[in-house]
Amino acid sequence: MDHTPTEPTAAAPIRVLLADDQALLRSAFKVLVDSEPDMKVVGEASDGAQAFALARETRADVVLMDIRMPGTDGLAATRMISADPELAAVRVVMLTTFEVDEYVVQALRAGASGFLGKGAEPEELLNAIRVAAAGEALLSPAATKGLIATFLAQGGGADPAAAAATAGSHAERLAALTVREREVLVHVAAGLSNDGIAGRLEVSPLTVKTHVNRAMAKLGARDRAQLVVIAYESGLVRPRAE
Repeated sequence: MDHTPTEPTAAAPIRVLLADDQALLRSAFKVLVDSEPDMKVVGEASDGAQAFALARETRADVVLMDIRMPGTDGLAATRMISADPELAAVRVVMLTTFEVDEYVVQALRAGASGFLGKGAEPEELLNAIRVAAAGEALLSPAATKGLIATFLAQGGGADPAAAAATAGSHAERLAALTVREREVLVHVAAGLSNDGIAGRLEVSPLTVKTHVNRAMAKLGARDRAQLVVIAYESGLVRPRAE
């Protein structure tokens, strides 16, 4: 029997799909992504329909998705990806000209893991891909605050009857959470990281992660981004006046 020790295999690179109607921008992103040893571009799409088709074909880990594209836009494509059971592991990072606008709120509801301004620094973009691929959400405290302000400014983005129905639906599911899970959810809605929450509650980050994962499972949320939306839509968390 051969007892020769085998070399540890390197982790597979993060498979990235680029979806933007501007070819020049896609080219710039491709050069940047492919320059990193731990990620590679596996496809390019110029509209949402093509992005959805390529997500199924390439089984990308992360899709960098422009919100505004002709034809099928990024929002519709994100909804299609989120609704497809075979693409449950795909994470969508929305690219937007503005850091927070009404489309971002809709994108998070549609299942996006977060958003990034097109003017972001190269390192920010690469970090966003890694964070999304790891299953985390791209919601910094500043971005969360801006998101909530926008969300409230548009009245939750829905008519009163629909908003009330949504709140009722979320409230029912919130009843399934333990006291600690609800407590963790409140901190997640404030934009705190697992480490930050761990410090507040005096528990380990791993314990916080377990609570977050259980809350996501019970609430049917893909990631932290949707937890934030649910926390506010349900009325569990209410913004304080500045």
